[in-house]
Amino acid sequence: MLLFLLPLLVACIIFLLHSRRKLPYPPGPKGYPIIGNMGIMDQLTHRGLARLAKQYGGLFHLQMGRLHVLAVSTPDMAQEVLQVQDSVFSNRPANVAITYLTYNQADMAFANYGPFWRQMRKICVMKLFSRKRAESWASVREEVDSMVRAVMEKTASQVNIGEMLFALTRNITYRAAFGSLSHEGQDEFMKILQEFSKLFGAFNIADFFPWLDWIRGQGFNKRLMKARQSLDGFIDTIIDEHVRKKKSDKDNNKDESPVEIETETEKDMVDELLAFYSHEDAKNAFYDSQSTIKLTRDNIKAIIMDVMFGGTETVASAIEWSLAELMRSPEDLNKVQQELKEVVGLNRLVHESDLGKLTYLKCVLKETLRLHPPIPLFLHETAEDSVIAGYRIPAKSRIMINAWAIGRDPNAWHDPDRFNPSRFLKDGAPDFKGSNFEFIPFGSGRRSCPGMQLGLYAMEMSVAHLLHCFKWELPNGMEASELDMNDVFGLTAPRADRLVVVPTYRLNCPV
Repeated sequence: MLLFLLPLLVACIIFLLHSRRKLPYPPGPKGYPIIGNMGIMDQLTHRGLARLAKQYGGLFHLQMGRLHVLAVSTPDMAQEVLQVQDSVFSNRPANVAITYLTYNQADMAFANYGPFWRQMRKICVMKLFSRKRAESWASVREEVDSMVRAVMEKTASQVNIGEMLFALTRNITYRAAFGSLSHEGQDEFMKILQEFSKLFGAFNIADFFPWLDWIRGQGFNKRLMKARQSLDGFIDTIIDEHVRKKKSDKDNNKDESPVEIETETEKDMVDELLAFYSHEDAKNAFYDSQSTIKLTRDNIKAIIMDVMFGGTETVASAIEWSLAELMRSPEDLNKVQQELKEVVGLNRLVHESDLGKLTYLKCVLKETLRLHPPIPLFLHETAEDSVIAGYRIPAKSRIMINAWAIGRDPNAWHDPDRFNPSRFLKDGAPDFKGSNFEFIPFGSGRRSCPGMQLGLYAMEMSVAHLLHCFKWELPNGMEASELDMNDVFGLTAPRADRLVVVPTYRLNCPV
């Protein structure tokens, strides 16, 4: 009996010693057996996680069923994740709905880090969002001009400028993606994306307990299938039209060089992506020894979906927050409009060349992005086991980087909750290009926003034109202090109520 028990005793002692040597998880609220912290799932918002961070620190741990969730809420912890160990934390978490609706992560936004993702990002940076791609930037200028004319027709009356801004960014991204000046089919496409957005964020027990997948029911599965079929039908039609047009242009210009043909026809994003089109499975054979990129239809559809999601609500929300903050701070509004008067004058509209001279306007936009980052929570996933600040971070953990809380960290910012654009006039003020981790509205590292420059351009042009062309007042004698500044959490954090204002034309020239 002793000979039998002795090895068992030794094994138990070794196991206990090994368990004690194992690093602990970061601190966090105590959970329950099996379900962990799922009782506080309503706190998984930028504001809820910020409140928990005040109690548990800049890095804390939650257990959601089988899923480990780590919340990052301070600049030093963000730097550790986004710079020091960037390669470990560069994957994207994807639930059941996201995996299915992105064609098994065939896009750029949700693809895991690796050769496939690097090629997808290269296409987006070099082809879709490049400054050389004049069509996207031209669509911004033309749609902003159109919006200014629309506001002009409603001067001296109440204008729901929030709704107009969301229509503006939808028009810009739709034109850039599909090249449609008439916006034909836009309402149908936006309804498809709205359903996608709901399904992306829908609670699904299988995301936390895979063995309970059967509870999800057929209703959810049918919604997923119907949503993807709708996207298939819509974009497949557009792809087919582009393929036919490309073939027709080629047949009609047989005697001209490809360069001449390309300069004659304005190319939208579908055209750019079709240059890499292949019938093969892109994930298995998307590059050869010369790294020639090949895309399937699924890749093209998934990337277009990324563009529409990323370029619509994020930009519109940022512009609306800029105007709302200025309406609540009349002194700063006067400073911006005085700068516009001095730099541009009241006898013409703002030109693109003016933007670089509008120093205080840029400070206003930076301060808006600090307080209201376009995406308040960046989601990452660990590719392997890691250690941060002496704490154990298991592989496949979900990392939630709270850009909203980081931008309001009292250890990084003076009077952090106050709208104060002048803070960015000081020497050494942080910039948002990714190396100042107290200010990361566009993320940092490998997964930073590839469309940052185009989004900023749309934001600058829109705010500059609206502030230069019009004086703005709140309706019905409302005081600035009465303006509701609450937000609604989702993929973005837009204003809870659309901004309604009364414009008055202020220029000496016609629009």
